[in-house]
Amino acid sequence: MMFWYDHDVSAWGWFAMSAGMILVWAVIITIAVLLFRALDSPHEHTHSPTAPTPEEILRERLARGEINEEEYRRRLSTLHAGPLTKT
Repeated sequence: MMFWYDHDVSAWGWFAMSAGMILVWAVIITIAVLLFRALDSPHEHTHSPTAPTPEEILRERLARGEINEEEYRRRLSTLHAGPLTKT
């Protein structure tokens, strides 16, 4: 029999202490790994830029001088009119 601080510790007591220590270290390592992953790769949580809308493309073309204001308004009204139906 083993004595620990003048108390008798059975085999089950040693097993419980060993299992408890393994569990504590497993929790600490898991938290450390999750924290490292969260801090190491913030780009996984950001959204990718969305494609520009047709109106934004027209605005950019007008700003670059590729089309004039009349062409811009004509194309914008065509976009807002909706899809053309085939007859």
